[in-house]
Amino acid sequence: MKLQPLFAERIGGARFGLGNEIYKFEKIKRAKAAVLKARPQVELLDFGVGEPDQLAPFPIREAMKKAVDDPRNRGYADNGIREFRVAAARYMKDFFGVADLDPDAEIVHSIGSKSALALLPLCFVNPGDVVLTTVPGYPVLATHARYLGAEIMKLPLKRENGFLPDLESIDAKKLKRAKLFYVNYPNNPTGAAATPEFFDALIAFAEKHNILIVQDAAYATLVYGKPRLSILGRPGGKEVAVELHSMSKSYNMTGWRLGFVAGAPGAVKAFAEVKDNTDSGQFKAIQIAACAGIADKPLSEAIRTHYHRRLKKLVSCLKKAGFDAEIPGGTFYLYVAAPRGAGDQKFATAEDASQYLIREHSVSTVPWDDVGAYLRFSATWESKSDADDDRALKELARRLKEAKLVF
Repeated sequence: MKLQPLFAERIGGARFGLGNEIYKFEKIKRAKAAVLKARPQVELLDFGVGEPDQLAPFPIREAMKKAVDDPRNRGYADNGIREFRVAAARYMKDFFGVADLDPDAEIVHSIGSKSALALLPLCFVNPGDVVLTTVPGYPVLATHARYLGAEIMKLPLKRENGFLPDLESIDAKKLKRAKLFYVNYPNNPTGAAATPEFFDALIAFAEKHNILIVQDAAYATLVYGKPRLSILGRPGGKEVAVELHSMSKSYNMTGWRLGFVAGAPGAVKAFAEVKDNTDSGQFKAIQIAACAGIADKPLSEAIRTHYHRRLKKLVSCLKKAGFDAEIPGGTFYLYVAAPRGAGDQKFATAEDASQYLIREHSVSTVPWDDVGAYLRFSATWESKSDADDDRALKELARRLKEAKLVF
């Protein structure tokens, strides 16, 4: 059988797998492996990891242990258990002041945000439609919209705009074909948090152009120096938007794969319809375990405090090395302009800088060259204690000084 001609054009068709282009995360992975092999005695300082460094909170783990032995939790969950939807509604009320969400019509669980972002285009996108998305950012919704024949319009997130998209710059002709507008706040990788004014402007924009907002709120509880914010809590938000929440970042449940979609009832119903024909729901025991923590503010606050403390230390370390670093509005990331060189060596891109830091100094970061050259440092590096955090940052400071970075 000749398999190559059978591949769908959406993934490259007959050209699939034949190119030599390597995705940046694969380059990082290979560079780290090469460094560990060449210098096994040197600790790799990994500030590129984009997932929590700690276990899920104890009450959630304990609830999971009990739920997994309960025979009532065997079998398919389909579109989720009502207990989790009710807990999610309580979370939205207690954390974000969204008091009127109907757990039966305006909330449905998902197997994490990634699968929700992959399925939503199936509900709305036809060939030739336009989907708006911000860059840099998480590409899943845009990727699946492109698979379905949509035109993807990328809106740059610039520092001078507070890493918010410029709504006035969008091509009016393309807006007539637009269906979905993907945003993500607090934002990965920039760390920017949305303001009430921005969400209000976005809602008015959606109403004017009849576009559904998809607000990816995976980092919604990880905000610093300002109240938590949901687009569903703003006037008119629930009519024009769906918001995706995740247990992964807020409760250190990465790998458990659980979240929910909330908002416009028709959109939630459509998502549930497509989802019901795509998966059979997340294991009931995981949903029950999440109920033990999702509306528990002290649990969430302890996680937020952990990352805020680390971010402050990381900011101090990077500023001393010459980076223009400051505490972000949210997430556990620092998004900083990449150095232009090191000593006599010049960097044309952020990827050049990132690869140099891995190869020569065993420091791993994530480069972003979509809108300028930036590096993302994550406050999720692994350590044994607060004292070990300080030791790792001291070592980072030493290596960055040794690198003689030029900005």
